[in-house]
Amino acid sequence: MSNPSILSVILNYRTPRLTLRSAEAALREMRKLGGEVLIIDNASGDGSAKQIEDGMQARGWNAAGDICLIRSGENRGFGAGNNMGIRLGLASGARPDFVYLLNSDAWPDEGAVGVLLKAMQDNPRAGLAGSHIRGEDDTTHCTVFRFPSIASEFQSAARTGFITRMLKHAVVPMEIPTQTTRVDWTAGASMLLRQDMLDQIGGFDEAFFLYFEETELCHRAARAGWDTLYVPDSRAVHVGSVSTGRKTWTRMPRYWFASRSHYFTKVHGRPYAALATLARVAGGLIWQARRLLSRKPPADPPRFLRDLIAYSLVSGRIRGSNIPGGAMPMPRTEDSK
Repeated sequence: MSNPSILSVILNYRTPRLTLRSAEAALREMRKLGGEVLIIDNASGDGSAKQIEDGMQARGWNAAGDICLIRSGENRGFGAGNNMGIRLGLASGARPDFVYLLNSDAWPDEGAVGVLLKAMQDNPRAGLAGSHIRGEDDTTHCTVFRFPSIASEFQSAARTGFITRMLKHAVVPMEIPTQTTRVDWTAGASMLLRQDMLDQIGGFDEAFFLYFEETELCHRAARAGWDTLYVPDSRAVHVGSVSTGRKTWTRMPRYWFASRSHYFTKVHGRPYAALATLARVAGGLIWQARRLLSRKPPADPPRFLRDLIAYSLVSGRIRGSNIPGGAMPMPRTEDSK
């Protein structure tokens, strides 16, 4: 495949200024590689689409025909929004060879997408490849992970040294590799996907509104024999939590509990999902006891364990509309920081 076709998909939700910055970087990369950029406005409802359209016009992007804005009529979550872009394909209607997913609050360094492409061309069974991610302050973000399990739920909740040492092979965050490495899953802030893989296993599971969708996609790909690569020589900046407002959450939103439950149930079955929740609660109780004894600060959002137990006891839809407790936090816009 000497000149593979690439479609870059950027999903916008109320982050027009950052989306334009992301699109500018993606467009630079696509023009080097002969690809296209597709921005999906995920029913922002705040004028974002118009701001992006005006920004594209001011930059003269529309004239080249290699970037397009599509308005989604409904916000059905991260996976559904990206699937919309993947299904639309190239402007000609042709199927691309690869799809590059880029968060609206992320931008690749120059040449980053080409490095991902080479890694996948060198590894024909690689279905997904993710970049090294750093913050605006140049701090490296851990984006290499093992799949969640009962053991990892207990370990991550307990936050206790000897438990972590005993279960070190289950700890979800991995030590960050310095060379291209096969991993269980990686974050989708800057990720290249092989279209052949998507044709075989499908895109994101749209039952996830937000969170765990990349984890499940990588797990489904692994079951079908595809590898996920972490490519540290491909580098990108990611602001993080802008569309969701996660840094200002006072309680974990219902859709997080719903996505977690759906992941464990889909991948491992209901009995395993129930045991994973019990493990998380048991670990959380250990952490609470340690906090009382050593006066450690809270590490979870308020009422996290109670909300987790409450969600596990109700039969809610995946979007978590029936979980007892406060209303789901609304995502903030980039201008309300």
